Amino acid sequence: MHTLHLKKPLAFFDLETTGVNIARDRIVEISVVKALPNGETEIRTRRVNPEMPIPLESSLIHGIYDEDVKDAPTFKSLARNLASFLEGCDLAGFNSNRFDIPMLVEEFLRVGVEFDVKNRRTVDTQRIYHMMEPRNLSAAYQFYCGKTLMGAHSAEADTIATFEVLQGQIAKYEGQKVIDSHGKELGSILNDVSSLHELTAARIIDFAGRMVFNDKGEEVFNFGKHNGKRVADILKNEPSFYDWMMKAEFPLDTKRRLTEIKLRAFTQR
Repeated sequence: MHTLHLKKPLAFFDLETTGVNIARDRIVEISVVKALPNGETEIRTRRVNPEMPIPLESSLIHGIYDEDVKDAPTFKSLARNLASFLEGCDLAGFNSNRFDIPMLVEEFLRVGVEFDVKNRRTVDTQRIYHMMEPRNLSAAYQFYCGKTLMGAHSAEADTIATFEVLQGQIAKYEGQKVIDSHGKELGSILNDVSSLHELTAARIIDFAGRMVFNDKGEEVFNFGKHNGKRVADILKNEPSFYDWMMKAEFPLDTKRRLTEIKLRAFTQR
């Protein structure tokens, strides 16, 4: 298996949750594989009491039921210790930029524990996989590692598989160029977390993707009636839209980023 070149720890993680709504749903299990620059790994897996019922359709996917987590610690009780374990780590996962990282950030925000990802590199192995071999984690594990993923949809099995998949991707593609569907060269696959971050991190402002950067590097809305319009312009010309977003069921991270843009625009006047 190819060894990753790491300048700082890279924490692979996977979440099992009550559902897929970032603002409303909660974590029921988290597993972290912390890959260290010296080649060693540390693994932590915890069940979490979500303080809400787990819908049956979710339990049927990950196999975790209300009874399994009724005596488990809440996220609030785990948050500081988890934040400490992830201190100084870059983050990696499978579909992590679109789901796991936003969900984790939201949980930390909800309990008031500082966990900023601004200075962390994020590597989404699903993005590399879809760029190079469009399919799912079990198929990726079979393709890159030549093994069948046993225990799929358990956080630890999925997390360990994701760690091995990235090593397999580096071994297979290192040095190869990545070309998008329009024939534009996006970069190359390199054994370097900063480079992988640039390739796999979407041009989003908030993790829910409600605001993104356009081709000019401007912050624009990515939904609804103001889709494609500059955020600063809408906040200036239609201040009630800000109030609506702050009161509506958007993730706390989205509201925080929106407020940052508003404050910055206000101070620049």
